[in-house]
Amino acid sequence: MAGPVVLRALVLGSALLVAQGVAATPTEDNLVKLVRQLSERLEKLERRNAELEQRLNAAMPDSAAAENEKRLRALEKTQQEIARGLDVDTISQYEPELTSRLKAVEKDALDMHKAAKKLDALDGVAVGLGLSTVLQRQSGLPQGTRDSASQLNYRGDVTMQVPLEHIGDVEHKIFAHFRLGQGQGLNKTYTDLGAFASAPNAVAFRASGANPDDSVAILGEAWYQAKIPLPFGGFKPRSRETLELSFGKMDFFGFFDQNAAAGDETRQFLNSVFVHNPLLDAGRQIGADANGFQPGLVASYVNVAAKPETWRLSLGIFGTGPGANYQRVASPLLIAQAETALRMNGLPGNYRLYGWRNAQGAELDGRLAAHRGWGTSVDQRLGDSLVAFGRYGQALRGQVPFDRALTLGAELSGTSWRRGADALGLALGQLRASNAYRAAGGNGDLLGDGSGVFNFSPSGAERLLEIYYRYRISKQFELSPDLQYLSNMGGNPAARPVKLVGLRAQLTY
Repeated sequence: MAGPVVLRALVLGSALLVAQGVAATPTEDNLVKLVRQLSERLEKLERRNAELEQRLNAAMPDSAAAENEKRLRALEKTQQEIARGLDVDTISQYEPELTSRLKAVEKDALDMHKAAKKLDALDGVAVGLGLSTVLQRQSGLPQGTRDSASQLNYRGDVTMQVPLEHIGDVEHKIFAHFRLGQGQGLNKTYTDLGAFASAPNAVAFRASGANPDDSVAILGEAWYQAKIPLPFGGFKPRSRETLELSFGKMDFFGFFDQNAAAGDETRQFLNSVFVHNPLLDAGRQIGADANGFQPGLVASYVNVAAKPETWRLSLGIFGTGPGANYQRVASPLLIAQAETALRMNGLPGNYRLYGWRNAQGAELDGRLAAHRGWGTSVDQRLGDSLVAFGRYGQALRGQVPFDRALTLGAELSGTSWRRGADALGLALGQLRASNAYRAAGGNGDLLGDGSGVFNFSPSGAERLLEIYYRYRISKQFELSPDLQYLSNMGGNPAARPVKLVGLRAQLTY
C-alpha cells in the first residue's frame, strides 16, 4: 500500500506546488514536508469515509424494513380482496383477476368431476341390440301343407348388463333381456307333422295370442349374479377360484350346453337341432314356458389356477311345467355340468359333460313322469380358420319321440378367400326314434289326411343337413343364405325329403 500512497502524494504535491508557484525543481525538505501534509489529509479522508460508510450501513436496514412493511400491507390488502371474492359464488369484473381465474378453474373442475361421476356410474354397463329377419321357403312337403310353403319373420333382442357396487371383494350384477318379434316361421308345420327337428327356424318368435298383429315385447330374462372369490376372506388378487351364484328368470342355454361353433341362431346354424342339444330343446326336456324362459338358480365353482386351461362345475335348478311360467311351485328340473377349457396343439377347445332329471317330463300319451338323460357338447379349434363341434344326447328314462341325438359340424372362416369376417358352416344330425315311439306308431300326420297318425311303422332315424354362408357387409350388418335338407322325417324311411332355403339378415349393435 506504501507505493501507491507515495505516488499519489507526489502527484498531489506537484500539483500544489504548481498551484502555489513553487519552482519546478523543489528542494528535498519541501517535498518531504508536503508529503507529510498530504498523508495527514488522506488519513482524515479515510476516517471520514469510514464514518460515512458506518452511518450508511446503519441507515440501510431501516429503509429496507420500511419497504418490506409497505409491500406486506399491499399483499395483505390483496389477500383480503381475494378472500372476499372467493366467498361469493358469482364471478365479478371488479374482483381481483386472480379470484376470477380461480373461480373459473374451480367451475371447470366441478363440471369435469360431475361428468367423471356420470361415467363412473356407467362403468361396466353393457347394452346390446340385435334384429334378425328370416325368409324361408320349403319344398317336398306332403299334400295339404303347401299353403305354407314360405314364411317371413323377425325378432328383436335387447340386453342390458348393469354392475352393482362391490360388497367387499364380491362382484355382482343384474342382467335383463327383452325380446319381441312377429312371425312363427315354418316351425308349426313341422310340429304338426311330427318331425323330430320341429324348429327349422330357431329365430322365429311371437309372444301373443292367436292374432299375429297382437305381438308384444316381453321381459325374457332378469337375473342377478354374484361372483365370490375363494377362499372366503382371502386376498382377491391371488384368488384363482370363484363361486358364482345366479338366480332369476333365465335362458337355460345361457348356463348349460354352450358351444362356441353352434349356439347362436342369429349368426350360426338356424335349425334348433344344431343350436342346442336336440333332446333338451327340440325334445322339450327343459320344460320352459311358451317363450323359452323359466325361473332358475345356478351355482358354479370356477377354477383358473392353470389358466388358460380352466374348469368349472355347475348345478342348476329350474322351474318346469306350471313352475316355468310362475303359476305354482312344482317339481323342478335338475342339471349338473362339468366343463373344461383345454389346448390341443396350442389351439383352444371347450368340453362339457352334463346330466339332467326332469320330474315333469311329457310322455307320449301326455302324462307327466320323471325323465333322465345325459349329454355332451364339444367345440375345438383345429386351425386358425377352422373350428369343429359335436353334441351327443341320450335319454335314460322316459317315453320320448327320439332317445338319441348326434350332431356334428364345423365352421370355416373366409380367411382362405380373403374374406376373414365371413364364414361357411356345415352340420349333420341324426335323431334316432325311440322304442316307445316306434311301438306307438308315431304321433304326426305326414300323409296330411288329418288322421293324426303316420299310418306306418316308424323306424330308423331322422337325418338333417344344414349349410350356411355368413357374408359380412359391415360390422353391424350380415347376410346369411341357408340351406336345410331333412330326410326320414319322424323316423319314417318312406317320407319324402324336404328342402328349405332361407335368407337371414342380422343387424347387431
